[in-house]
Amino acid sequence: MKHKKAAEQNHQNANIRKNRRNPSIKWKVIKYFAIFAGSMLLLLWFFQIVFLDTVYRSIKMHELRSASDTISANVDNGELDTLLESISHQKNLCVRIVNADYTDYNSVDYVPACAIHKMSPDDVRAIYDKTREEGGSLLQTYTKNHWKKPYEPQGGAGIRDMRAVPPRPGMELFQSMVYTRIVTAADGSERMVMLNSVISPVNTTMETLTVELGYITVILLVLAILLSLLMSKRIAKPIIKINESAKRLAKGRYDTRFDSKGYLEIAELGDTLNYAATELSKVEGLRRELISNISHDLRTPLTMIAGYAEVMRDLPGENTPENVQVIIDESRRLTTLVNDLLDLSQLQSGGRELNFSDFNLTQTVRDICKRCSKLTQQEGYQIKFISSGEVYVNADEVKLSQVVYNLIINAINYTGDDKRVTICQSVRKDVVKIEIIDTGDGISEDQLPYIWDRYYKIEKSHKRAMIGTGLGLSIVKTVLEMHGAPFGVISTPGQGSIFWFELNIRQPEEQDG
Repeated sequence: MKHKKAAEQNHQNANIRKNRRNPSIKWKVIKYFAIFAGSMLLLLWFFQIVFLDTVYRSIKMHELRSASDTISANVDNGELDTLLESISHQKNLCVRIVNADYTDYNSVDYVPACAIHKMSPDDVRAIYDKTREEGGSLLQTYTKNHWKKPYEPQGGAGIRDMRAVPPRPGMELFQSMVYTRIVTAADGSERMVMLNSVISPVNTTMETLTVELGYITVILLVLAILLSLLMSKRIAKPIIKINESAKRLAKGRYDTRFDSKGYLEIAELGDTLNYAATELSKVEGLRRELISNISHDLRTPLTMIAGYAEVMRDLPGENTPENVQVIIDESRRLTTLVNDLLDLSQLQSGGRELNFSDFNLTQTVRDICKRCSKLTQQEGYQIKFISSGEVYVNADEVKLSQVVYNLIINAINYTGDDKRVTICQSVRKDVVKIEIIDTGDGISEDQLPYIWDRYYKIEKSHKRAMIGTGLGLSIVKTVLEMHGAPFGVISTPGQGSIFWFELNIRQPEEQDG
């Protein structure tokens, strides 16, 4: 025993050391929060610093194209002047519409650093030709600084030179994004819509955002750590409580209760473990009762065999046929008990297979009733079989005979003072139903689910059945489940019980075929 306890303790210590290698839920929550916060900050830095200029330019390009679509659709509108003024104010744009002869058709000079209104006729002609070559639309970017006047194309080398002007100390570079599009008016004439949007330098903005994001990063990291610690504690606390309760349950303290408060999953786990603890408590009670019952049923015949044998040995004249018969009867009862235990164990473990065959169920039940009547007629029991005709089934005849026999014996053991047991056979469509009816005290509803368990007794104190071993209903349940046959019990306290099962009918002609 000491070696066993030491081995169990060593095994438990090994499991504890193994579990300690796994991170706790608290640190996992902190880790995931840190990863999430870092990812969000990284995205924020990328979009606010790295991609700021790209995003800014994309927005400006979209504004230019959207305004161009609107103006192109309304180039013949009588309210074009009002429309251009509105677009210029809303989008902060300069607009210039040029005729095919490079003269101005309409324009709005809204932006102070506008490039399209400072272009010479030669520049306008060059852009017109370039736009036509590019398929009717063209987007170009020009760079200038506030010292240079008048406005120069990028690099001072003409509009086709798109290289950036190298910045010099004290120089703040401005960029103009010019979008041109050739449209056809209602009278067939051609015009070029020119739009200009100024792109402000973002260096100063990026420096400001960098400082702000630095503070935001520190604040978010601190908040993420604090929030993760708080949440991990709130999440881990009920789990730790449930774990401690589960350890007490594992030590056999079935009165342990699990806290069902907190999160939905924790509450459901607590309810499930409470149910498991209740069921384990019931199983433990049934186990103790089983040991008590088996001990009683084994001890009684052994005691009687030993007692009568000693009397026959020690007392002259006691070696009588009656005493020998008692020893034989108790030996047979002991053998029956052992055989029933063996049969039930083999059936439940799948050690025995069913041998299906077609047989007359009605005749089988009738023969069993006759045998049981002979066994009990001296005690005044009345066994009545009611059937409307012969019924054939395809099943294991030996096992089903055992089912019917055990149900009849159970009814005999628990029937009322009138000692009457009735077996009814009824047919509905292609199904035959066998009912075994007694007139005993009945079974309460809360005990019905347990009557099929081994050695389960309705009375708290064990009372040995007059016939049988107390394993009959367990064998009945196992055999019928192997057949896939519906079965059950209907009982009302004070009005007796009806045990029943159903089988599919096998017609005699089907058997012959």
